[in-house]
Amino acid sequence: MEIRPLHNEDDYRSALATVSALVDLDPERGTQAGDELEVLSVLVERYEQEHFPIERPDPIEAIRFRMEQGGMSVADMAPYIGPPNRVYEVLNGTRPLSLTMIRRLHSGLRIPAEVLIGVD
Repeated sequence: MEIRPLHNEDDYRSALATVSALVDLDPERGTQAGDELEVLSVLVERYEQEHFPIERPDPIEAIRFRMEQGGMSVADMAPYIGPPNRVYEVLNGTRPLSLTMIRRLHSGLRIPAEVLIGVD
């Protein structure tokens, strides 16, 4: 088992191929193959975080996505945001999310608070 840092795209692709093959084998944890899979997975994840970062979605995009995902209408958002006119104002960007709205959206719809606040 030769494991080394991933310095470039070729190293990354090679590690991905090895991880894929190891996943297909489904090795037991604590075995040589299981340890290799665990270590390579960490290296691949780190490389991806550095080279292919995923930005947090815009808070309004996250709300719209959750609404679409749950088949929710503007009326369904009343417990989280308020009456329909307020929901429309938030979705159109003319009214900011209040702390109360953020808390309700987070606890009720499981939208991460970090996304709703817009913090990295």
